[in-house]
Amino acid sequence: MSEPESLKPKRGFLESVRDISRNPEPERVGQRWGFGAFLLVEAVFILSAVFITAVAKQFGVSLVDSVSFVLIGSIVPTILAAAVAIVITYVRGNGPKIDLRFTMTKEDLATGLKLGILGLVLTYSAATIWAKVVGEENATSAVGDLLSGSNLPLSAAITMFLYVSLIGPVCEEIIYRGLLWGAVERQGWSRWAAFGLTTVIFAIGHFEPLRTSLLLVIAIPIGIARLLTRRLGASIVAHMMNNFLPGLTLLLVSVGVM
Repeated sequence: MSEPESLKPKRGFLESVRDISRNPEPERVGQRWGFGAFLLVEAVFILSAVFITAVAKQFGVSLVDSVSFVLIGSIVPTILAAAVAIVITYVRGNGPKIDLRFTMTKEDLATGLKLGILGLVLTYSAATIWAKVVGEENATSAVGDLLSGSNLPLSAAITMFLYVSLIGPVCEEIIYRGLLWGAVERQGWSRWAAFGLTTVIFAIGHFEPLRTSLLLVIAIPIGIARLLTRRLGASIVAHMMNNFLPGLTLLLVSVGVM
């Protein structure tokens, strides 16, 4: 199946902006999944996290004290949820390349890098303001809280860095700006509606109420990358760029450098 004309790379930033409203998303032929698929994937994420926590408690292990459970509890639920999303597109649709717009072009790479840099600036500024509002002692993420007291060995710290900076962004983009975005478009809603809803759900879906406002700011440049290019590649690159410095910080904290 050839790529629809409106999904092919556009030339220039202004042309991409104009294209948002000028050329509506083509009909999603062959896609037989929608919001139910996203809810299933979210259920897999939550239930797998609960299961891992329950297993740890059954063995009398604290997530903070066990390197294995720190890694498993942080990484497995997101990867498992993304894998289920991919399977759904094969079983109920045309596969991830078509249904999730899971492709990468030179335009995607360039757009993702530019918006990723913008995201870093916005994230740093927003995080600084946010830390002053909530207090430095509360200005950490759930993963950061886990790692701060774990004293991870180097191999585990590198694994977590790779997850936060590379693997996690890919999986989260598959779930939110892939599966959820596709579910919104299948309803015939506008691309702006897809951008707005996925941005909000992305922030809420991290289940960190104190950080929701910060996550909203972080999500905007990532969503814009998906909005401009109509493909997942750009938002993945922007997400990776945005997570690199936080991931590096977690690595340095975990090994005791910071």
